[in-house]
Amino acid sequence: MAPAQAGVGTWIDPLARFGFAARALVYMLVGVLAAEAALGLRRKAADPRGALREMGRPSFGPVLLLVVGLGLLAYAVWRFTQAFLDLDGKGRSLKGLLTRGSFLASGLVHAGLALTAGSVAVGLRRGHSDFVREWVARLMHEPYGRWLVAAVGLGVMATAAYQLYKAYAVIFERQLRLARMSAAQRRWARRILRAGLAARGVTFGVIGWFLLRAGLDMDPREARGMGQALRLLERQQHGEWLLGAVALGLTAYGLLSLLDARYRRIT
Repeated sequence: MAPAQAGVGTWIDPLARFGFAARALVYMLVGVLAAEAALGLRRKAADPRGALREMGRPSFGPVLLLVVGLGLLAYAVWRFTQAFLDLDGKGRSLKGLLTRGSFLASGLVHAGLALTAGSVAVGLRRGHSDFVREWVARLMHEPYGRWLVAAVGLGVMATAAYQLYKAYAVIFERQLRLARMSAAQRRWARRILRAGLAARGVTFGVIGWFLLRAGLDMDPREARGMGQALRLLERQQHGEWLLGAVALGLTAYGLLSLLDARYRRIT
């Protein structure tokens, strides 16, 4: 490990684990809300921002939301550190730079979620604005904006395919400290890993497809975020079963983040 990385290792490990734990709560709540929608107990499923708004209700309280927001910010800091200090040793090859770029993008997304959590906690944001469509509409007004949106859609679809591949090949286990887990824990970790990554892959695939269509058709209204992607699944034939299966998978993805908080190799 380089000297700069060694110095970072003393504080980034607990920070990243705190971030994983906060991220786990968000995705488990997304899964629970989707399951309630599948069972007809609520009107529609929610994305991570919707889950944070749900946490802002009096039944949860602002303190929990602020703690989760700090955790999401901690996760973003870890991703930024991964990207800029190359903690995982990805290097400067094209593949390495693309991977580090994905870390940077993940950091930006979770920093945005942290901002949402903080805003809702202090009462500055209560609306249900469509973040993805707003972002797409703004980008459409930039030079070559429609092609940028289409390229992002292709990138999200590629990410979805990779999530499905990771679920099939179980390559994510390489990032866990398996020696610290019992045989039973490893078996359950594999099941949770596969279910969580598969559900995330399906959801990302739907999001990417509609981003691609929005760019090609120059119509921001065709873009979909996670909440809308889940609602689209629900409208399919036997959609309540499909949404229920994805809801279980997203809950499993939250549990996977808990596994990361405990067993992930951070540096």
